[in-house]
Amino acid sequence: MNTIAGRKSMPQQIGYAVVGAGDMTRHALLPAFAAATGNSRLSAIVAGDRAEAQALAQEFRAGAYHLDEFRQCLNRDDVQAVYIALPNSLHSDYTVDAARAGMHVLCDRPMAVTADECRRMIRTCQTNRVKIMVSYRLQFQPAFAKALDLVRTGQMGTLKTFSSDVTVRIPSSEDPRLQRRLGGGSVYDLGIYAIAAARTLLGFDPAQVMAMTSRSSRSFGSDVDEGTVALIRFPDERLAHFHSSFGEEPTSMLTLYGEEGWLRITPAYRHDAEARMLVCRQGRSEEMTFPPTDQFAAELTYFSDCILGDRQPEPSGIEGLQDIRIVEAIYRSARDGRPVTLPRLARVDTPVTTVSEARKLEVIKRHAS
Repeated sequence: MNTIAGRKSMPQQIGYAVVGAGDMTRHALLPAFAAATGNSRLSAIVAGDRAEAQALAQEFRAGAYHLDEFRQCLNRDDVQAVYIALPNSLHSDYTVDAARAGMHVLCDRPMAVTADECRRMIRTCQTNRVKIMVSYRLQFQPAFAKALDLVRTGQMGTLKTFSSDVTVRIPSSEDPRLQRRLGGGSVYDLGIYAIAAARTLLGFDPAQVMAMTSRSSRSFGSDVDEGTVALIRFPDERLAHFHSSFGEEPTSMLTLYGEEGWLRITPAYRHDAEARMLVCRQGRSEEMTFPPTDQFAAELTYFSDCILGDRQPEPSGIEGLQDIRIVEAIYRSARDGRPVTLPRLARVDTPVTTVSEARKLEVIKRHAS
């Protein structure tokens, strides 16, 4: 087993094998390693196309592997962690293989397609004493960090309602996000951001969901939902609703309403654009702008720091599991035409600490543009 614990000395950098070579990986994740050199390095690239893996490996000076050679890649002495950037339906199996080989896992969102897959991933990581973190990146966006600070310092008053719209256009029916067998669907790809943001800002796990989905064959013959509208009830009479779509003008916005004011972030979930926040309290408005940060570099730095310092990373596997339970409930509600009640999730990991949040803010500042 190639674990850090089994080495004679702790490495100064965590070596990563990036598994998957989609657009986001090529244009954002792989270049981010150049800004995360303090404690992270790119050791290997694993892709389904061998020629593509070799081309990327040559560009970024890393080892190249085909997906069929994944377990061989895990035997490298300079790999201690993997970044899973594959289609959603492959997250569970590749995470389990990596954990069994002693690798820490940074998994792209959503964590998996089903709650059972998430539980399997968590259980395997716990058994093999490796860490798992879900890549939402929202935690490393300055505007969202500011919103969270306004909430936690009571400046919004008692929170009431969260609202979010997140839409894109997908012109090709060949896109993995439109394939059910690959874990496609607008809630898995887009709504998951709103779910995670609502849970973080409102500070509770949901109690009940209601949803409706829509499908259209005019643009593409998809076998997943093209759009979804969901209503989520939280404890203390707090509500959230979001709208996700694959076939509308791109937008990314969240609004949070409290008794003492409201705030809106636009764009809310982009990693490559300036974010604007409008805050309105007692009839007075204030607008703030936040330059883009290298969220991928910040995320890598934070996860590597957690590995080297033996700390629990957040969002953890339990957070990823909870979000997938909500996604499943949303689709079940849409299918059955009635509300779905969510049983309370028994938590076995530790909650987010102020130390963890302080570390994230430090990482955000380091990777600000």
